[in-house]
Amino acid sequence: MSGKVPEGWKIIKVKDIAEIIRGVSFGKDDASVVKGDNSIAILRGGNIQDGKIIDNEDLVYVDAKFVSAKQIIRNGDVIIVGSTGSKKLIGKAAHALFDYSDVSFGAFLTMLRPIGVVNPRFFNYYFQTEYYREEIRKLAGGININNIKNQHLEGLVFPLPPLAEQHRLVTKLDALFGSLEQLKSRLNTIPQLLKTFRQAVLTQAVTGKLTREWRGYESNSLPYSITIGNEFKEAPKGWEWRKLVNISQLESGHTPRKSVAEYWDNGDVKWICLQDIRALDGKVAFDTKYKTTQLGIKNSSARVLPKGTVCFSRDISVGFVTIMGCEMATTQHFANFICHGCLNNYFLMYAFMASRDYLINSGVGTTVKTLYMPTINDFYILLPPLPEQQEIVRRVEGLLSKADAIEARYRALKGQVDALPQAVLGKAFRGELR
Repeated sequence: MSGKVPEGWKIIKVKDIAEIIRGVSFGKDDASVVKGDNSIAILRGGNIQDGKIIDNEDLVYVDAKFVSAKQIIRNGDVIIVGSTGSKKLIGKAAHALFDYSDVSFGAFLTMLRPIGVVNPRFFNYYFQTEYYREEIRKLAGGININNIKNQHLEGLVFPLPPLAEQHRLVTKLDALFGSLEQLKSRLNTIPQLLKTFRQAVLTQAVTGKLTREWRGYESNSLPYSITIGNEFKEAPKGWEWRKLVNISQLESGHTPRKSVAEYWDNGDVKWICLQDIRALDGKVAFDTKYKTTQLGIKNSSARVLPKGTVCFSRDISVGFVTIMGCEMATTQHFANFICHGCLNNYFLMYAFMASRDYLINSGVGTTVKTLYMPTINDFYILLPPLPEQQEIVRRVEGLLSKADAIEARYRALKGQVDALPQAVLGKAFRGELR
């Protein structure tokens, strides 16, 4: 913020309108995660989030004897992260909305208590500005840990309008930020709506509902189209359940030994691994993070598979799937399907995506799920005639592209909305908010 302020405003220092109060010091053995009869809750850095005090999680408690009356948080106090290993987190601030009776803050935090002719809400808004955070990042010292010293806070420049103007600005800011929160809340529903829409498209596509008018026959109500064993007998007219390994060639993958430099240095064989698959899910893969060499392929069980191969993650990231856009190899975490002429590879990919939840739940393991190769050998797929597969793929691509376009517009709008708070605060503290 520049030194120029509107007529009637003053440029002062934070020390002129706030008392700086340091946090509670105590030994490790003095703290407990269990609240006692005479204990005080102690806030830490993790309790300061998005301008708010989170006082219902990650608390420790100390005996009240360690805490002075001044260190109990009151309505209007601003709590600041004063010491941390991250410049990104240093200076995070939150505003107390009411008087606490049994909550204080630790030594890595600092508290500012507004005094004199300053509206506490106006005071708090200042500590949410990017200007304040940038100044603190510049001032914070320490090689391995960043610290805010009292003189850093005392010397911060604060543009102070007359009290009546402070009240007006607070009313305006509260209204604007309230509207922004409502807008954000509505926007936050869009990703789930898109996820639900995409899943519905995929499920209806691979179970026959999407093309029932094109086909001229009704479809059955099925939850997914890939099963382990021949689970269902129902199928739309002209469709049939086929064992997947009978209409495709199943291939596994392998990892050439990482300790042999010649297997990896200047490699030119694209090699799909778990670090690739989430970004590639539902897409065609043209590049990979790692590349092995022909020597690595020759001296391992890995195989170079043809363009068009469907690559299905069977371990850890179970159910994620991509199509090879050129010749590639994979790790052993994947089951790879080279489709025969009766099976469209895009249709197979969409079938895997539609059946993902079922396949994940069918995996072995509690923390990390795995589908072992004997299980994958027993996959069955609900298969329509090839012309209908092609029509399904065409329709799915069209609908998913519309969802992608909506998502792109959502991301652009969200970016604009996320930038609004700082734009509004900047105007407020420059005296430009009317």
